[in-house]
Amino acid sequence: MSTHTRQDAAPPVEHWRSYGPLGLHPILLHAMEAFNEHGYHGTSVRDIAGRVGVTVPALYYHYANKQALLATLLETSIKDVLDRCRAAAAEAGDDPPARFCRMVESIVLSMAHRRRLAFLDTEIRSLEPENRARYVALRDYLEHMLLDTVEAGRAQGAFTTPIPADAVRAVLIMCQGVANWFRADGPLTAEEVAERHVLLSLGTVGHRPPPDTP
Repeated sequence: MSTHTRQDAAPPVEHWRSYGPLGLHPILLHAMEAFNEHGYHGTSVRDIAGRVGVTVPALYYHYANKQALLATLLETSIKDVLDRCRAAAAEAGDDPPARFCRMVESIVLSMAHRRRLAFLDTEIRSLEPENRARYVALRDYLEHMLLDTVEAGRAQGAFTTPIPADAVRAVLIMCQGVANWFRADGPLTAEEVAERHVLLSLGTVGHRPPPDTP
């Protein structure tokens, strides 16, 4: 039986490049901070309740247990990434290279602007089987979105990688890694990091510019 009792997903995306406050329930916000600081197994429900300023029974009124908190946070994160990736792809239209570039950009921006939330992907090992399966299915959907675009580009001769599935996995690993090292006060903005990752990703899938491109 699932321990995931409620959804606190972010509001609909107005534009995929725009990032406002997370808008998480205070319990989720403090759970995210505690998991980032001490890890899932190093955090107790009492610790989270103390951060929020509520009793443990009051916390349980909203979420069944610590596992429900982690599952909700991870699903909120991946669903936001998916929504933004879909919006970016739709904005790019039918051209595979344009769609690929926008999708990569949207993923990297998510990793940078939602770094504390995206970083929790490292806790996937702590999810119980049913929650893990649901989360992995959403991650797989994101991977298939990119793979379909790369395959369409290969059919047109725009992408030349002979191993599209491996190339897409490499791109995703590279993009998701941004959540591990990006800092808002670092030498590069989120937008500059995204631009660089788009170039790296195009190289990974063997992008071939049209013949008339200088």
